[in-house]
Amino acid sequence: MTILRAAPLFALLIAGAATAQQAKHNSNAPVDFDADHMEVHDLEHRAFLTGSVRAVQQDMTLTADRVTANYTGSMANSGQGGGGSPQIHRLDATGHVVVTRPTEVAHGDYGIYDLDKRLVTLIGKVTLDRTGANASTVRGGRLVINLDTNQATMDGGAVGGAGTTGKGGRVSGRFTVPQHNDSNAPATKPAGK
Repeated sequence: MTILRAAPLFALLIAGAATAQQAKHNSNAPVDFDADHMEVHDLEHRAFLTGSVRAVQQDMTLTADRVTANYTGSMANSGQGGGGSPQIHRLDATGHVVVTRPTEVAHGDYGIYDLDKRLVTLIGKVTLDRTGANASTVRGGRLVINLDTNQATMDGGAVGGAGTTGKGGRVSGRFTVPQHNDSNAPATKPAGK
């Protein structure tokens, strides 16, 4: 069940908070990475990064145990006028996946960053923590962040219905409430008295 069907108000609040707090992400910026080990399969157009992988693009950072980078072009011929330098199209991350942006941190078991579609998807035991004036925490099975619109959508169940952290396969979380100091407000009596 998606947020949009389960609670339209909640979807508007989470999307509105993201839009207000995040500047538009530049998915055309280069992606810098580091890892303990890298294995390139140039004919398959894939690079396998393992061990404390960190990929940074502009103000967004993805960390994971393992990342597969899918690209076009050739790493072997880059800089030699041959197949051209590699152009990254997608990052698939597994193991302790964390995506950090200026006002939010998202955790999941698996992550996909589709640079062509400008979508970040986290699957399995997903938690999204937002900071600042609109602080909130949301848990579920799948999170999709559209980097063009800064809209976030959380589903209760991951693909196939596994990997939920929400209650009963549902999205769960907590909203913060502005604290008012109403000295004129009447004192409330405890229930039942």
